[in-house]
Amino acid sequence: MRFTELTPNPGPFELEERLAALALGDLAPADRPYTIANFVSTADGRATFDGNSRALGDDGDKAMFHGLREWADAVFAGTRTLEVENYGRILGKSERRARREQRGLAPEPLACTVTRSGAIPVEIPLFNEPSAQIVVFAPTDAAPDAGECAANVTIVEFDPAELTLTTVLKTLKANFGVRSLLCEGGPTVFASLIRERLVDELWLTLEPKLAGGGTGPAITHGPELPELQDLDPIWVLERERTLFLRYRLA
Repeated sequence: MRFTELTPNPGPFELEERLAALALGDLAPADRPYTIANFVSTADGRATFDGNSRALGDDGDKAMFHGLREWADAVFAGTRTLEVENYGRILGKSERRARREQRGLAPEPLACTVTRSGAIPVEIPLFNEPSAQIVVFAPTDAAPDAGECAANVTIVEFDPAELTLTTVLKTLKANFGVRSLLCEGGPTVFASLIRERLVDELWLTLEPKLAGGGTGPAITHGPELPELQDLDPIWVLERERTLFLRYRLA
């Protein structure tokens, strides 16, 4: 799919070629994966409309969304996001899985989530996909039961005081070989990652749409940071009036 770069190097390009050149895993710190967060937002700052994000993204956003999944070692989303967005197979198209295998990767990224209550949405399609590899991090006093779902689910338990996102990411790198992690939300998870200084990049699709109010969240939710987080722009892309912003967290 063709996009246009507005800055810093104006001109058209093919998205697939651009994503293939990223090699995000090579940027991973010694103790955790290189972590990018991918979100879509309306121009007035809403990350959902009518309860989820599906109405916001256009074809370009979908291409970016699935393209990033194709190159990530793991995809991280909160249990609420998994449920609300009704997550299914991480890579639904066989050609995407085949390209990963040709590069020596697992056919699909590892899916991972964290639950503090022990509740996990075992009814969604992801947990009932036989090919899905899922890691659930939970406290020892509230370990979830994956039941008889078809997916391959690994439960990793921590003492409640030790169950932080820092610990989760260190474990993903050390025990599961995850070098590049794609966070897809939700806003509470993203904000928590920021507070623990675990996010390296933000990829933000800015749709030329207005929600006009409502109660939908922004891309972050929770307590304010002690101080504003600076962002360094890497590029600005455009496709059919939609802007695609890529930032490095300072």
